[in-house]
Amino acid sequence: MIMLYHKITRRIMATQKLSKIEKAGFTLKPGAPEIKELFDTIRSLFEASGIEVFLSQDSARMIGEEGVAFDTMCDECDFLVSLGGDGTLLSLVRKSYRYHKPVLGINAGNLGFLADVKIDEVENFLENLLIGEYRIDDRMMIEGYIQSNGEKKQFYAFNDVVITRPTISKMVKIDASIDGNWFNTYRGDGLIISTPTGSTAYSLAAGGSILYPLTKAFIMTPICAHSLTQRPLVIPADFTIELCSPDEKVVAIIDGQDHHIMHSNDLLVIGGAAVGARLLHRKERNYFSVLREKLSWGENS
Repeated sequence: MIMLYHKITRRIMATQKLSKIEKAGFTLKPGAPEIKELFDTIRSLFEASGIEVFLSQDSARMIGEEGVAFDTMCDECDFLVSLGGDGTLLSLVRKSYRYHKPVLGINAGNLGFLADVKIDEVENFLENLLIGEYRIDDRMMIEGYIQSNGEKKQFYAFNDVVITRPTISKMVKIDASIDGNWFNTYRGDGLIISTPTGSTAYSLAAGGSILYPLTKAFIMTPICAHSLTQRPLVIPADFTIELCSPDEKVVAIIDGQDHHIMHSNDLLVIGGAAVGARLLHRKERNYFSVLREKLSWGENS
C-alpha cells in the first residue's frame, strides 16, 4: 500500500506540464554584473530553441540592458528562470509566488540544492523540455503573519522562518503554541521553523532533521538551546504554530532575506500555504543523489 501511494504521487508529478513553452522570464544573481556573458550564452540557447527571453528590470539594469517590470514578466511568461545560486532561486520563488509559475534554477553558484541544472546541462535540458521530458515538483510553502498592535503583516516563506535574539550577547525566550495550545518555552539563541525544502539549510546546520522535499511538514529546530532536553520536532503541515516572546525585542527572519523586529508579546503565526511553489526539474533528477553529492555522503565503490 505504501509503495503504491509513492508511485501514484510520482505519477501525478510527472503529469504536471507547462501549458505553453514560449516565454521564459529571467532573474540574475544580484550584485554580479560579471554574469552578463554567461546570461548572453544561455539566452542564445533559449532563443535557438524558440523560447523568447524576458529579463527583469533589476537584473537588466545590473548588466546595462533594458528589462521589463517584474510583475509584467511573471504575468506574461510561461515559466521563470533564476540564474545564480540557491539564494537567487529562493528570492524568485517568494517574489513570484502569487503568480504560481514554475521556476527553473540554473546553477551559477556553488551549492545547488535547489538550482540543480548546471551550465553545461542547459542545452540538453532545453531539448528535453520541448519534448516533455521534465517534471514539476510541488514544494510546500509557509504562509504566516506577524501581529503587532492589532495589525497583521503577511508573508510567505520557502525555506524557513527564524525567530532569534537581536544581539549576540542576549538569550531569547520564545513561547510556542500549536493550534492555540501552549506546549513549550524555548530558551537559547532562537528557533527555526523550516519547510522540508529548507531542511537542508539553516535547520540542518542547527542539528535539524532532513526531510524529503515533497513531504508536507514543519521542522521546529531550536538554535543552541539552553537545555539538553530541547530537540528538533517534526509536525504535520496542517497545524498552526504560534510564537511570541516576553522579551522587549526579538527578530523574525523570513528565508534569511526579510527581517522584522518584534516587540514584547507580538505574535508570529505560521501555517502551511494552501498552494505550494512549483519547481521545474530535470526528469532524471534524484534527490538522494543530490544529498550524496552535496553532503559528501558515502564512498564510491
